[in-house]
Amino acid sequence: MARWTASEIASIPTVWDADSGDPAWYPLQHALGIDTFGVNLFVATRADQLLVEEHDEEASGQQELYLVLEGRTVFEIDGEEVRLDRGTALAVTDPSVRRSARAVDSDTALLIVGAGREPFETSWNPAHFSDIPRPD
Repeated sequence: MARWTASEIASIPTVWDADSGDPAWYPLQHALGIDTFGVNLFVATRADQLLVEEHDEEASGQQELYLVLEGRTVFEIDGEEVRLDRGTALAVTDPSVRRSARAVDSDTALLIVGAGREPFETSWNPAHFSDIPRPD
């Protein structure tokens, strides 16, 4: 088993059928051999394309981070519309929250990271975060 992996996104095979109407899905977790958290990249092939189907993570207990790398998205979060532009992050920390996302622009790239029930234990020095507020 490799101890580390580097790869250009373009060289990662997609799980995608051009005729399906789905966005291009780059299964980063699988392709890079990650097994402690989920991570995927979805890239819209057209405007107004569904990037994240409506779901919650109650069964898995997962928290999820969505990061817009390119383009713009519209999320529906428990019935509320939230617009995110390039460079914007959305954290869904309550697994029961229902969410979905749609690309506004073609080529919108949405990175999704998820982790399960066990709390993450940082190895970073707590002093690095002393001036950074944390949401309640």
